Amino acid sequence: MENDKTVRKIIHVDMDAFYASVEQNDFPELRGKPIAVGGSEKRGVVSAASYEARKFGVRSAISGMLAKRLCPDLIFVKPRFERYHEISKKIRAIFLDYSDLVEPLSLDEAYIDVTLNKKGNPSASLIAKDIRTRIFETLGLTASAGISVNKFVAKVASDYNKPNGQKTVPPEEVLSFLEQLDIKKYHGVGKVTAEKMYQLGIFTGKDLKLKSLDFLQNTFGKSGSYYYHIVRGQHNSPVSPNRIRKSLAAERTFSKNLTSEIFMVEKIEQISAEVSKRLQRSKVSGKTVTLKIKYSDFSQQTRSKTVPYFLNDKDLIFDIAKDLLYQEKLDTSVRLLGVSISNLNTQSKLKTEKKTVSAQLKFEF
Repeated sequence: MENDKTVRKIIHVDMDAFYASVEQNDFPELRGKPIAVGGSEKRGVVSAASYEARKFGVRSAISGMLAKRLCPDLIFVKPRFERYHEISKKIRAIFLDYSDLVEPLSLDEAYIDVTLNKKGNPSASLIAKDIRTRIFETLGLTASAGISVNKFVAKVASDYNKPNGQKTVPPEEVLSFLEQLDIKKYHGVGKVTAEKMYQLGIFTGKDLKLKSLDFLQNTFGKSGSYYYHIVRGQHNSPVSPNRIRKSLAAERTFSKNLTSEIFMVEKIEQISAEVSKRLQRSKVSGKTVTLKIKYSDFSQQTRSKTVPYFLNDKDLIFDIAKDLLYQEKLDTSVRLLGVSISNLNTQSKLKTEKKTVSAQLKFEF
């Protein structure tokens, strides 16, 4: 584990089945029932699933058709992203009552550095419990939390007692905690990598720790160094409130495949308007517009154009995306269109403040 003079206290809070839980909380008739946010039994992709649906194997990113086969009683709910953003802001406001060092990862999860916190509470575990209680009492939603000395261990720990639980990994237990974990539980080890590790006899953190840095780098490339250090509890990334957004996007899956470019242009205009709205809400602009096209056979294509100026205006985004559509002939009918903006001006706006804690703090859990 890293030998810092100051041992940090990091909390990772992860909302439980966030989109689905918001729907069940807002509409009592959905409570206790298997629901999927997004998709349908004929089209689309599931964005989130309630725990009642997850028991049947329904999860995010699978097709609505497969989800319905897995759970015949599944109820599909149209996503309400404005509502999720509204709730997310209220959750973040609770985090900020405890620390200014809050790094959101998405609408439903964030890191909070409470080494020096606004409550003067030396116990990171008690702070995490208080945060979860306030979220439930204020919003009627449950959250899980992981508490440890760095972001990696805290994130892994937050999944340990889900839903509606928390796990603390104090400094003296970090190495043993990581050694006993199944490698697939490691954040940053995806399904394909986990299978490759299994084939190499790497099933747990303890197995991973036996492999040399050279072996891991030769086998997994740049990621090898990451695996070598995290299994030793070495992860020095600070909680960054000004985390840089690299892109912003919106997309639509259609109930029927589109064959006419006229209809596609209409959809692209609507998607461009949504992207523009999100850019302006985030107060950012970008130079690169990318059009994503998914065909009826599920093959995918992207087309991009970079302009010499920053833009966030709907009409400008739409004009470029429309040109990208006509850039070359479509292969077949289209089931999904997406528009994204990258090469953002967030880097130039970013103001980083480095705070150094010189005194060694007692790490009380």
